[in-house]
Amino acid sequence: MLFGTLADKLQEVFRKLKGKGKLSEKDIDLALREIRLALLEADVNYKVVRDFVNTIRERALGAEVLKSLTPGQQVVKIVHEDLIELMGRKQSKLAPADHPPQAVMLVGLQGSGKTTTAAKLALFLKKGGHNPLLVAADVYRPAAIEQLEVLGKEAGIAVFSRGKDDPVNIGRLALKEAAREGNDYVILDTAGRLHIDAELMAELGNLKARLDPREILLVVDAMTGQDAVNAAGTFHEKLGLTGVILTKLDGDTRGGAALSVKAVTDRPIKFVGVGEKIEAFEPFHPDRMASRILGMGDVLSLIEKAQQVVDVEKSRTLEKKIREQALTLEDFLEQLQQIKQMGPLEDLLGMVPGFHQVGKQLKGLDLGEKQILKIEAVLSSMTLEERQRPGIINSSRKRRISAGSGTTVQDVNRLLKQFDQMKKLLKQANFMDKGRTRKPRGFFPFR
Repeated sequence: MLFGTLADKLQEVFRKLKGKGKLSEKDIDLALREIRLALLEADVNYKVVRDFVNTIRERALGAEVLKSLTPGQQVVKIVHEDLIELMGRKQSKLAPADHPPQAVMLVGLQGSGKTTTAAKLALFLKKGGHNPLLVAADVYRPAAIEQLEVLGKEAGIAVFSRGKDDPVNIGRLALKEAAREGNDYVILDTAGRLHIDAELMAELGNLKARLDPREILLVVDAMTGQDAVNAAGTFHEKLGLTGVILTKLDGDTRGGAALSVKAVTDRPIKFVGVGEKIEAFEPFHPDRMASRILGMGDVLSLIEKAQQVVDVEKSRTLEKKIREQALTLEDFLEQLQQIKQMGPLEDLLGMVPGFHQVGKQLKGLDLGEKQILKIEAVLSSMTLEERQRPGIINSSRKRRISAGSGTTVQDVNRLLKQFDQMKKLLKQANFMDKGRTRKPRGFFPFR
């Protein structure tokens, strides 16, 4: 789960604070010490941690906290506000293409994920109604051009390349091509190095001078922690960055880069990569990220993800079936397929307020992709009649289903049992919900 270790430690600190009726200066200092250690272990820049903790202490020792009836909650509120401030206060959007074609340079060290990020950004813009052009300006890394062409084809976006030509000339010709074809954004996948060197910076400086990009975005691997932050500082000093894109934020990242890079460069995080798929890319919202770190959820992002994949008409039909207690396993299979399109289930549940702590108590809960694939395999091995009338599934049918799905009869029994339990829960929820405006919208059987 995103920032799992850091989130666990911070939420434990706040749980202790909320359990106290009053807070003394000693209580606050002890809590701040634990917060400081948690941030340092998450590889947050030392100076950033020092300033962050000092700001919280100054505010937490004010009258609004010490004299409050709910001092623990007041401290959480302060930390939440300061986390938002630390990561940029509000969402920073890509500069509009007022005078197309507009160049956008992606820069960064080799291995940071620039090429994949270029395709992800282009697809994001395409979905927003734009007409981007990808430019293969990395003429040094083996297969970089071919990789961008493959990704461009997958995303349905044109790729401009001129083999091993001079990158500045490639960029200049790409802008002319974009002007002819009506492309508004021209996204350049530039070369990287294992380490920053004078030759790399000179080339990037020439690209900037000749193409006059409105955006110079540094792509950094969130898993590299302080190395990413140090690189960001150097790139900004040499090129004048306009923003940052964090990649691999879904991996085993401790959070140091996300919490440090804005303070070090004074440039906003504009986008984040949250998975390997080309669609796994989203705008960065400091307030939403702070809420997720502190276990407050991220309902807005969850709603946005749902709106992208949920079929409204099918949702209405499902709602009617829930109210009429007529759910089938066929309905469940459709719901499961929609959930898969929204991303890893564990990440989705991490957006639900309070689920982070609840999830820790459900140690038998398997939220991984393998478990979802297993459930889908079992459902797909059933006939349409069996999914619509699960009551007809006897022992011989169970053996056939398990053999066809590569699972065991126990797996089939578990799924059927969970489905029955869920129908009972929905029946109870439906009874309690009568006369209210809130209505159940979907379901998923937990293991």
